[in-house]
Amino acid sequence: MVLLLVFLGGPILWALYGSFTDAGLTGASARNPEWIGLENYRSLFTDPQFPRSLWLTFLFVLGSAVIGQNCLGLTLALVMQRANRVVAGVVGTCVVAAWVLPEIVAAFIAYAFFFRDGMLNQLTGLAGLPAVDWLYEYPMLALVLANIWRGTAFSMMNYQAALNDVPPEITESATIDGAGGLQRLRFITLPMIKRSIATNLMLITLLTLGTFTLIYVVTRGGPLNASTTLPIMAYEQAFQYGDIGYGTAIAVVMLFIGAVFSIAYIRMLRERKD
Repeated sequence: MVLLLVFLGGPILWALYGSFTDAGLTGASARNPEWIGLENYRSLFTDPQFPRSLWLTFLFVLGSAVIGQNCLGLTLALVMQRANRVVAGVVGTCVVAAWVLPEIVAAFIAYAFFFRDGMLNQLTGLAGLPAVDWLYEYPMLALVLANIWRGTAFSMMNYQAALNDVPPEITESATIDGAGGLQRLRFITLPMIKRSIATNLMLITLLTLGTFTLIYVVTRGGPLNASTTLPIMAYEQAFQYGDIGYGTAIAVVMLFIGAVFSIAYIRMLRERKD
């Protein structure tokens, strides 16, 4: 409890306080910030960039975490459960390799892959397809795919552990009764790992919501703010424009969004437990 209060409660309380001040990175407001009440939040909710960043954050989390990492991780776990050791070992190594890389290294690899002269266009060029400037024309798509590649291993390992806890005799009985693969998945496997699905969704949602390094290295929120999510917007306001109070207000909004998701997933876990 002491550690939680020091390393979590303390920063949260400081962030809440800072969001009500005009704290700056330099100048008089950096040394002696003044209390300005809700002014940062008024500015934020009237900023035309805020709803756009909120929408891009939602798309990024939904596409790369809730749909991408979650579904692909479950699919890989199911495939590896039935694959032979060689195939399972090769697939597992390839998927986990992207996850264990330092985030900055993975971000540079993603940039090199989607860059106009990068590996993706080299491969499509072999097929006679024209080159596409992915980071300029489809920045959010590139980021979603990069984050799926980067984080799918986490979901895959969670689901592997969950699937190993499914009693094999139940699946065997269903097979003897004539249930096909999709029927066994729908009526036996998925209901028995519902708690693991909810837990995995909660964890990857919160992790993806705060993704910064990958986006900053690959696109820096561009072009023309086309990939500026809330973490990028908070960083720009706080450290590029020097408005710490305003940037902290954005961080507090992100904290509130994460809390809403957490409460929703926890309620799902409790209902399924009951």
